Amino acid sequence: MHMADALISPAVGGTLWAASAGAIAYCSAKVKKEMDHSKIPLMGVLGAFIFAAQMINFTIPATGSSGHLGGGLILAILLGPHAAFLTIASVLVVQALFFADGGLLALGCNIFNLGFFPAFIAYPLFYRPLVGDRPTQGKIAAASLISAVVGLQLGALGVVLETVFSGISSLPFSTFIMLMQPIHLGIGAVEGVVSAAVVSFVYRAKPEIVSGMQPLNISSGMPMRIIVLVFFAVALFTGGMISWFASENPDGLEWSIKKVTGKEELEAEKNGIHGSLSSLQEKLAIFPGYALKKPEAAITKDARQTGQTATPASKEKREEEGKLGTSVSGIVGGLLTLGLVFVIATVLKKLAR
Repeated sequence: MHMADALISPAVGGTLWAASAGAIAYCSAKVKKEMDHSKIPLMGVLGAFIFAAQMINFTIPATGSSGHLGGGLILAILLGPHAAFLTIASVLVVQALFFADGGLLALGCNIFNLGFFPAFIAYPLFYRPLVGDRPTQGKIAAASLISAVVGLQLGALGVVLETVFSGISSLPFSTFIMLMQPIHLGIGAVEGVVSAAVVSFVYRAKPEIVSGMQPLNISSGMPMRIIVLVFFAVALFTGGMISWFASENPDGLEWSIKKVTGKEELEAEKNGIHGSLSSLQEKLAIFPGYALKKPEAAITKDARQTGQTATPASKEKREEEGKLGTSVSGIVGGLLTLGLVFVIATVLKKLAR
C-alpha cells in the first residue's frame, strides 16, 4: 500500500507531509515524557522486524493479487501508539530513501495511512476495548483480527481519497474504491492472524508488555534481552532468506490500478517537483526495488538483451543475483531501521532528563 508520487499532487503531498510531521512532533513529545526506557531496544528490533516483514508479499488466493503486512497494529500493541507511530515512520523513511519503495512526495501519505490509522484509530477504539483490562489468548486473537481489518480498510480509503483529491490520475473514485476496499479486506485478515500470533508470543513471554504496564517488571517472565534477541534474529532471517519467497503478484494497490488502467504503475511527470524528487530518490536509493544497484553499463547491456532467449546459465545467474540482492537489502534495511529508531529513542531519552 506504498503510494507512488504519480498518484499524488504537490498540494495533497505537502498537506500530508505537514500532517505526518505534526504527528511525529506530537508523538516525540509524548514518548519523551512517558515511554519506559527499557522498551528502547524492543522499539528498535520491532522496527527492523516490520521492515523485513513488509518485504514478504503473500498471495491473495483467486485474485492474482498479493499483500504485505502494514505492521502498525503490532507496534501499537507492543509499544503504545506514540512509539509505534515513530517506529513505522522510521521504517517508511528508510524504505523511501534507500530502497525507492514509495515516493518521496507521497511519503507523508504513506506514513499517515500506515501509521495513523492503526495507532490512533484501530488500536485505541477497537483493540483496547475488545481486549479489556484482562487479556486472554482468545481476546487477543479476536481483537487483532478485527483491528487489523479496520486499520487496513481505513488506510486503503486514505489512498483512494488522496489519489482522487490529487486529480492527476485517471482513477475514478467509485471504481477505485470498489477494488481497493475488498482486496484490502483479505490483506487485513492475514495481517490480523499474524498480529495475533506475534502478540500472543510476547504475551506468553512477558505479559506486562501487552498489558501496557510501566515500568516493566524486570524479574517476571522471559528476560527482555531474550525477547529482543528473538525479534532481531527473526528480522534478519525474514529479510535475509524468507524474503526470497515473496509473491510476484502485484500488491493490492498495484492490482487495483491495473484493473482500472491496465497498468500496475502510473508514470509521474518528468518535470517539476515530481521529476526533481524522482531524480533525488534515484540517487539516494542504494538498493532500488530491494535489489543490487547496477552500474549504468550493466543496465544498458540488460536493455540490449531484452527479448533475446536467455541461456539456462544466464537465468540461473540472474536468479542468484536476485536472491543476493534481496538478502542484502533485507539485512541492511533492517539494520538501518533499527539504527534510526534507536537513535531517535535515545535522543528523546536524553532530552527527557
